Amino acid sequence: MSDIVEVDARRLLCPMPVIRLQDCINRQPAGASVRITCTDPGTMNDIPAWCRINGHSVISSDQRQQEFIFVVRKNGDGER
Repeated sequence: MSDIVEVDARRLLCPMPVIRLQDCINRQPAGASVRITCTDPGTMNDIPAWCRINGHSVISSDQRQQEFIFVVRKNGDGER
């Protein structure tokens, strides 16, 4: 799957960016990628931690001015 699903979590504070990511990931098939854009600096720790706990992969993370952008891949059963 080459399409990336976009999630806009700008202007949302903890825990809402992670909840938005979780809701989106849950609707995607294994192997899907989700790009989430956040303004809460806490997401730099929160999103990678959530991915580790739930077995998903952070493909990239980037900061552009006051925005934090992650690309997360939904892993299937047993895939990390």
